[in-house]
Amino acid sequence: MARKHPDWKPDLLRMHRDEVGLTLEDTGEKLREIAERHGFNIAANFQTIWGHEKGSVFPGPHYRRAYCRLYRRNEAQLGFRKALPGEDAPVESVPAPTLAERKLPDQPDAVRQALGSIREGTNDVDGEALRNRIVNAWRHGAAGSGIDGPVVVLVGGYAGSGKSEFAKFLGGLTSWPILDKDSLTRPLVDRLLVALGGEAHDRSSDLYREKVRPLEYRCLMEAAWDNLDCGISTILDAPFISEFSRSEWMQRFQNRCRSKRVSVATIWVECDPESMREYIEFRGAARDAWKMEAWDDYEAGLDLKMRPQGPHFVVDNRLGAAVALVDEARDVLSGGGL
Repeated sequence: MARKHPDWKPDLLRMHRDEVGLTLEDTGEKLREIAERHGFNIAANFQTIWGHEKGSVFPGPHYRRAYCRLYRRNEAQLGFRKALPGEDAPVESVPAPTLAERKLPDQPDAVRQALGSIREGTNDVDGEALRNRIVNAWRHGAAGSGIDGPVVVLVGGYAGSGKSEFAKFLGGLTSWPILDKDSLTRPLVDRLLVALGGEAHDRSSDLYREKVRPLEYRCLMEAAWDNLDCGISTILDAPFISEFSRSEWMQRFQNRCRSKRVSVATIWVECDPESMREYIEFRGAARDAWKMEAWDDYEAGLDLKMRPQGPHFVVDNRLGAAVALVDEARDVLSGGGL
């Protein structure tokens, strides 16, 4: 059943387009340029943009992100949704943009702003120290450890939460390699499930959880240790639902890292169910089919208050807010403009 968007104000898109002096065709061209720069999956044309502005078609997640980059506004200001606490509210009227307003912010400011979405989840972690380490790696292009030894960053969260997007941003800044669980293990996992009598894309059965999933995460962690033993800082991208919820797993991992002089940063990416569902639908991965077929049951099993056991950070990506900052920082770093 189609979902409603009660806070959507499609007329604001037309207002912003008029203010910057773009035609529908110009807007499509600009959106396609942005999509190519960021890897968005859109094929903008004037009919699609007209449908968005008239309110007949609600823009998908990649279209919304492209509009935000084009008009230098967040989703709330463009009328796609309500504003989060502390976020600038929708703009009912737009002054003609000056050259200064159209100018991209400084690169360090954009990077710092995007990294500002990382906040302390517990009192025993230092957000500023982590941000400084990431910024220093960005400035010096250092994939290695430096004098402090390597760092391992675990980025976890539910499917569709934006964890992979955030992990890729950190990897792009620091040049630290990213180990994505699905990229590393999916072909083997699919074949193993079939060999054991299951279905290739099944991620909900006892067979997967008990026989396959432990091996999947073991492969991920062994690959990480290979990097860390060579002094190479590494980012791990996986849900980590079971691992983060078990204090004994977290403590063993911390102890092993400490014995190797490896620093640990555990990041949990939180998101709202509606945004997670939209992104899961949008990416259309076969492994997500069961989630879509029984979304109510899947959502009921989500613990939206979950946080990792032990020291950790939290990234608030509700309504895609953190990923929007990531997009802006990428635009600044690439020199992209209107």
